[in-house]
Amino acid sequence: MAESRDPSALDRTEVLRIRNDFPLLAHLVNGKTLVYLDSGATSQNPQSVLEAEQEFYEQRNSAVHRGAHTLAAHATVAFEDARATVAQFVGAREEEIVWTANATAGLNLLAYAFSNASIGDVPAESRRFAVGPCDEIVVTEMEHHANLVPWQELCRRTGAALRYIPVTDAGTLDLDEAARVIGPKTRVLAFTHVSNVLGTINPVAHLVGLARAVGALVVLDACQSAPHLPLDVKALDVDFAVFSGHKMLGPTGIGALYGRQELLDALPPVTTGGSMITTVTMERSGYLPAPQRFEAGTQPVSQAIAMAAAARYLMETGMERIHAREGVLAQRMLEGLRELPGIRLLGPAPGVERAALVAFDVDGVHAHDVGQYLDAQGIAVRVGHHCAQPLHRRFGLTATTRASAYLYTTEDEVDAFLQGVAGVRGFFGVK
Repeated sequence: MAESRDPSALDRTEVLRIRNDFPLLAHLVNGKTLVYLDSGATSQNPQSVLEAEQEFYEQRNSAVHRGAHTLAAHATVAFEDARATVAQFVGAREEEIVWTANATAGLNLLAYAFSNASIGDVPAESRRFAVGPCDEIVVTEMEHHANLVPWQELCRRTGAALRYIPVTDAGTLDLDEAARVIGPKTRVLAFTHVSNVLGTINPVAHLVGLARAVGALVVLDACQSAPHLPLDVKALDVDFAVFSGHKMLGPTGIGALYGRQELLDALPPVTTGGSMITTVTMERSGYLPAPQRFEAGTQPVSQAIAMAAAARYLMETGMERIHAREGVLAQRMLEGLRELPGIRLLGPAPGVERAALVAFDVDGVHAHDVGQYLDAQGIAVRVGHHCAQPLHRRFGLTATTRASAYLYTTEDEVDAFLQGVAGVRGFFGVK
């Protein structure tokens, strides 16, 4: 993963320069200067990303892999160059990156591929993915629904059992329980790298070690890690990983599935049709190797090119520097919220390394009301269960407010947010 700058935290001057690259950050909301603290849901786009997508439509727009004309050749080169860039961003080979609509689509692709390997006449190399009534799929209690519901459905279709690693009161995984839950029947361990609610950075090496000891495949949800900290899928030794473009400065409608080359080539296809076949007769079809075997139909070409532009922007800024910067912001938010009365914080305590997102409950005020109160001041945060109902239930809550920072967030914005939260209970008459 190429990085061009010193791995120290971004300073204030650099952050202010970075902000100039993001047109939307200059907008007013409700007559107030926008304070955007919802990057954990969707990040904003730098001008270079917007221009990359526009440039494709203005100068190269054509179907890829399908034409002999010059425009199609240029589009195909740009499309595959984008794949190579995103592969570099996560430390993979370009043949190991499959374009998907988003991370959710990547996880569903895996779950359905495992299901396809479990029924009917499948090639011998695909049977390694088959699961049945004697097998177990293991997830964690902190998973986003996208990394839970597809595995529930796989178990429903195949008869396999779903088990989970519980979360401690401190907002970390119970590793003692993990060692008991992951056992000889475990076929797949799927877990999030960084919790989208707690900000917890999970011990990937430890969990991968438990999975390797029993021969289980490892699926990593990297949605909250790929945009915010250095990610090297080879060094992490995971078998599959997913991440989305719109959380890492890119456009919506594009994500990526990483898979070890030998596993992707053996994995049964899920979506079938044009562009993923070798020979088709009226009786049978043959399929291309990965990644094309998972990319049927017309691809999100402009989105892939823009996602690659986002990856280049992040690499040029330096992922180590972004991570260090966000660590400072995370502690500032935590310390500030901890000083306010009636605030219950979720996740690791101040002083523990975590992602730059904080979920919290305001005593006596529903999260939706908190969000609307802050929005009236131009402060954008996320409210609800954040697609993690079991995790909220674990802490006795139905909803929380979540503030999430990124490389363009300033200390002044964090302070404005803290000042806003400080006024919530008084505004709603809660003592």
